[in-house]
Amino acid sequence: MTAVLGTRQDPEPSVRKPGRWSAPPRPVWEEEPSRAGQAGKGIALGLACLAVLFPLWIVIVTSLQTKRTIDEAGGLVVIPRSITFVAYQELLGGGQVQRAALVSVGVTVVGTLFSMAVSVLCAYGLSRGGSLGHRWILMTLLATMFFGAGLIPTYLLVQALGLTDTYLALILPSAVSVFNILVLRAFFMNISQELVDSARIDGAGEWRILLRIVMPLSRAVIAVISLFYAVGYWSAWFNASIYLTDQDMMPLQNVMIQLVQKQERPVGLSAQINTGQLSPLAVQMAVMVLALLPVAVLSPFVQKHFKKGMLTGAVKG
Repeated sequence: MTAVLGTRQDPEPSVRKPGRWSAPPRPVWEEEPSRAGQAGKGIALGLACLAVLFPLWIVIVTSLQTKRTIDEAGGLVVIPRSITFVAYQELLGGGQVQRAALVSVGVTVVGTLFSMAVSVLCAYGLSRGGSLGHRWILMTLLATMFFGAGLIPTYLLVQALGLTDTYLALILPSAVSVFNILVLRAFFMNISQELVDSARIDGAGEWRILLRIVMPLSRAVIAVISLFYAVGYWSAWFNASIYLTDQDMMPLQNVMIQLVQKQERPVGLSAQINTGQLSPLAVQMAVMVLALLPVAVLSPFVQKHFKKGMLTGAVKG
């Protein structure tokens, strides 16, 4: 009894759980980084962030400057002197830019919903091994990633379908991405088959299995693929340039190209520019900010799903 009481037991080593902002635990076989290595990583990351943020800073600052400040700086402004929202007020007050922004929002929302519906249904069908003709359909989809019909046959097909000068021409030609379908298919195949079999035993059909089991378990990859489609529709300009001739139907990206490359002025802003109240360069920068704003706002909310959605779907599949 005395021996047992007198024996000193070593306390269990405390395991420090990594906090939210702390680095993950380092493997035992990996040596600690040197101070020079840590300093080099910090400098490299700082320069990379500066290379990305500095041009964005110039665009935002220039869009908020008066015509006098821009003229004194000789163009783009780095250090702000005075802040004014005249360019944004004029752009959002009506006219071509506001109409183009509404067109871009509508095409992005409708196109993303349509593309996700088609991609999810196609990926789920291809993930079921016993589905009808899934092997040949998969081979056909893979072939389209390496071989394309070309621009002229695609334009003739869109014209024959009567889609020119319609908003459907901005959605249907680029509605489906084979890469996104393959990522979704790989993620669906990694879902436990026992869950699907138990649902079938309980009498659930394929639609209920997809909506109640597969899609709730695939929120990460669905969020990532939805962002891919949304960014693609929002940034698209080529389809509008070849399928649309009506300037009132042009999306925001095409109006931005007209402003930046051709130096054209949006409808309703010519008077302010001619009288010297508004700088054409400030208008161009403001349109760029409006075009980048939705992507910059949505990306942080989907960032946490990138690792789980893309790596699980692309590597394990």
